[in-house]
Amino acid sequence: MKKLVTSISKIAVILTLSAIVVSCSNKEQNKSTGSSASGTASAGEGIVYVNSDSLLSNYDYYKAVRDKFQEKSKKAQADLTAKGTAFQREVAAYQQGAANLSAEQRANTEERLARKQQELATYNQNAGNALANEEAAENDKLYNKVSDYLKVYAKSKGYKIVLTYSKSNPAVLYADESLDVTKAVVDGLNADYKKEKK
Repeated sequence: MKKLVTSISKIAVILTLSAIVVSCSNKEQNKSTGSSASGTASAGEGIVYVNSDSLLSNYDYYKAVRDKFQEKSKKAQADLTAKGTAFQREVAAYQQGAANLSAEQRANTEERLARKQQELATYNQNAGNALANEEAAENDKLYNKVSDYLKVYAKSKGYKIVLTYSKSNPAVLYADESLDVTKAVVDGLNADYKKEKK
């Protein structure tokens, strides 16, 4: 279950890390002017990048999703631990009293405990699958939110390509800071998220 929670961040990073290529139909917008880290590239460049590490650590929607899944995972883990502990007590009680039971009673109890163990394993698997499915849906939503926003943002600024950069997956080894539009993108995404929450 802990692996599932940590995979939230990893999957979200992987999804956001994949390069988002935006083709603009309006060539006139490619000639828009602007400069530096405020969020616009120099005329004619048409290529900018987003630092996905920064984006994820500052995007309020991602933080809310991450916190929600951490809480759900803690609850699921506590539930599974409680069920597992109860089952272990039941097994220990059986082992202590087994000598006083008939062969038939021992066989019946062992069969019942084996069924219970299987049910516990199935419950654990189902809980993990449900959380993984919900996580996958949230990651799709996260990817779509970022991608959809970047399509509109890139078109409005005249960018042809929006790349992604991350220290953990450096597909881009170097990019001039004047091409970094991360802050402008995060600000825009957070503004949209605030509107959605109202």
